[in-house]
Amino acid sequence: MSIRRAAFWLLAGVGVMTAVAAARRRVPWVLARIFRVRRAGLELSPDDCGLVAQDVTIAGPNGAMLRGWFAACPGDDSPRPAVLVIHGWNGAASLMLPIAPALHAAGAHAFFLDARCHGRSDDDRFASMPRFAEDIEAGLRWLRSDSRVEPECVVLLGHSVGAGAALLVASRDPLVAAVISIAAMANPGTLMHVAMREHGVPAWLAAVVLREIERTIGLEFHTFAPVSTIAQVRAPVLLVHGACDDVVPSSDATRLERASEGRARVLVLPEAAHASMDAFVDAAPAVTAFVVNAGRACR
Repeated sequence: MSIRRAAFWLLAGVGVMTAVAAARRRVPWVLARIFRVRRAGLELSPDDCGLVAQDVTIAGPNGAMLRGWFAACPGDDSPRPAVLVIHGWNGAASLMLPIAPALHAAGAHAFFLDARCHGRSDDDRFASMPRFAEDIEAGLRWLRSDSRVEPECVVLLGHSVGAGAALLVASRDPLVAAVISIAAMANPGTLMHVAMREHGVPAWLAAVVLREIERTIGLEFHTFAPVSTIAQVRAPVLLVHGACDDVVPSSDATRLERASEGRARVLVLPEAAHASMDAFVDAAPAVTAFVVNAGRACR
């Protein structure tokens, strides 16, 4: 190889290494934007929805305090099934309150929980789907210790990231009676990779960012991706998805149904987008029937 050619490849290599180093320096900035949570305001309270609810504070992971509302089903004080409701990213328990009437119609208590860094719960260093799952598990412990709740008749209902977290919890907790998943993504890693590519991020840099996210979370995406965990869920699953969802395509619900090996069914709502909770309330009759059946099966 000539000296000129060797010098060319040396300079090219230095240029690539410099570009890589510069790109890597931007990874923390990208991660900060990905993990940033914009807390939703308290848009609704139980009073606004005509609910009588107990304001609950429970001990969560890493010393954080989790806040929620326990809306008991009207009637006698005998133990009943309960539904733990968890919001999505940048959401809050207050945004999920309109679901309560459908749950009460099924004869179930409703527990609306704020994940860490969301709503009225404490902050932590970052939020993630596995951390949502840890918060759900803390909420489950509280529910199952309450004399008003049948501990083996608790249904999980989650939206988006919360839905994925609910499936993760159900995959490792055989006592979960059922899962209602609203707008769940099949794989958060795939979803983020596609989003970064659509915003012009080079494929190699997107891969670096995803690896850094896995390192920060402490888990690889495939270990907690809903398309993986739903195969481990032995409880029935209702996959509710909006046909107009421009964040998570409705085809993800189809992927999850296939991965469930027959334990999940899909309900697609023609007018619903990703976060249009009013449109999801249209699924109330199906949700009520699903919770009723789950309550019967666990007794």
